[in-house]
Amino acid sequence: MIVPSSNLTMEAELPRMLRAREEVDSGDRFVFHTARARMQHVTPEQLRAMNAQAERAATELADARPDVVATACLVAIMAQGPGYHCTAEDSITATLRAEGAQAPVVSSAGALLSGIAALGAKRVAIVTPYLKPLTEAVVAYLEEAGVEVVDSLSLEVPDNLAVARLDPADLREHWRKLDLAGADALVLSACVQMPSLPSIQPVQDEVGIPVLSAATATTFRILSELGLATTVPGAGALLDGTRRDPGAVTRVG
Repeated sequence: MIVPSSNLTMEAELPRMLRAREEVDSGDRFVFHTARARMQHVTPEQLRAMNAQAERAATELADARPDVVATACLVAIMAQGPGYHCTAEDSITATLRAEGAQAPVVSSAGALLSGIAALGAKRVAIVTPYLKPLTEAVVAYLEEAGVEVVDSLSLEVPDNLAVARLDPADLREHWRKLDLAGADALVLSACVQMPSLPSIQPVQDEVGIPVLSAATATTFRILSELGLATTVPGAGALLDGTRRDPGAVTRVG
């Protein structure tokens, strides 16, 4: 993974999901390697500066010959304008290939779009930790990609370490502030830094529509790229093992 230097969440939530995946199929084993890109505050300036470090981080990861590379900062990509996840993924892919690594590349931004599509959802509501202007950028990105955002909630926490310290249990109440009329799915955390995994299944059980997060969507895309069943118990409808990723290219071997 490529993560922001201040990210404390993806290196906890993603391994937790893949450890649960190992319990579903004892023949699968996952190991993790991370490169960090400097970012402390979720501001447009620091997000752009972090994106500029992606090639350096990818070069470092290439030496480990990973089977898949995920770049995990959704808003850093979405804040750059519609479709930028394709640009970011292509740039990292080119860097890996130049170093002899053949791993497919996943971005959390592209994975969220793939996850929403895999659920067959057209209309979503989202919760973000961002200041409202960045949430508006995420909404615009999703809508440009054909996903209607029926409502959004901004928790307005600019410090990235503070975002990681948010209690995921609070999301079991935050979602109630949203108008879910007409929503096909709920994105409980449109941010890989805001912890949400313990609340995904309980909120889904209560709200009655599929619930996902940037982290569960990234896990879904990683499993799809590896050609593995997308089954993680207790992680919401996206990871119930019945979904196919419309954007993944399955690798064999």
